[in-house]
Amino acid sequence: MEIRIFTIFPEMFNGPLNTSILKRAQEKDLVQFKLIDFRAYAPSKHQNVDDTPFGGGAGMVLKPEPVYYAVETELGDLSRYEGKIILLTPQGQQFDQELAKELAQEKSLALICGHYEGFDERIRALAHLEISIGDYVLTGGELPAMVVIDAVCRLLPGVLGESASPLSDSFYEGLLEYPQYTRPREFRGMMVPEVLLSGNHEEIRKWRLQEALKRTWQKRPDLLQKKELSAEEQRLLEEIRQEEHDGKDG
Repeated sequence: MEIRIFTIFPEMFNGPLNTSILKRAQEKDLVQFKLIDFRAYAPSKHQNVDDTPFGGGAGMVLKPEPVYYAVETELGDLSRYEGKIILLTPQGQQFDQELAKELAQEKSLALICGHYEGFDERIRALAHLEISIGDYVLTGGELPAMVVIDAVCRLLPGVLGESASPLSDSFYEGLLEYPQYTRPREFRGMMVPEVLLSGNHEEIRKWRLQEALKRTWQKRPDLLQKKELSAEEQRLLEEIRQEEHDGKDG
């Protein structure tokens, strides 16, 4: 996959793109990143990328010319671009695992990072999709772009090294992840559940599913409303609800 990032702060991406999983993904040639500083495409002498808003108001607004010129120069004829152009904005579609899976199927992505108090409305016309990572205010689109990149790239075949790894991630199957343990068996009086030491893979599978359901029920019940539960999951969830009900009565 090719991912192009349009930003006036390319240096912000040096750490995230060159460490851990994303670094290894590049070394395996599974993903290629290109940082484009659209300040270089500003037509003014001083390469201004922002200006005061028409009609008055506080702050500065990102100008359309630098963004358009950068995107069109880099991507060429946009009608032939085989990928998705994404604008990172608080007004966009909420980013989640399902959207990450959809974007992981694309041949290439182009991420436009807004900044300052906002951007000229005409910049929206460039994008196929607008994405928000949450209902809060950030300084710009760079951090949201990093979140999207990380979530999408870990779903690309071969990136994690073993195909089963992303399948157990939180949210991948609509549930939060089950509790994980490693050595030592006992730490400050806290013990590893015996089932995980039993070697019985079927019992371990059932325990993990039950714990994932329990954790989701307790922390993110809204996720269960979106998930189509199997017969086994429905049965286990009913047991969890009954246990919780009995505990309150007791």
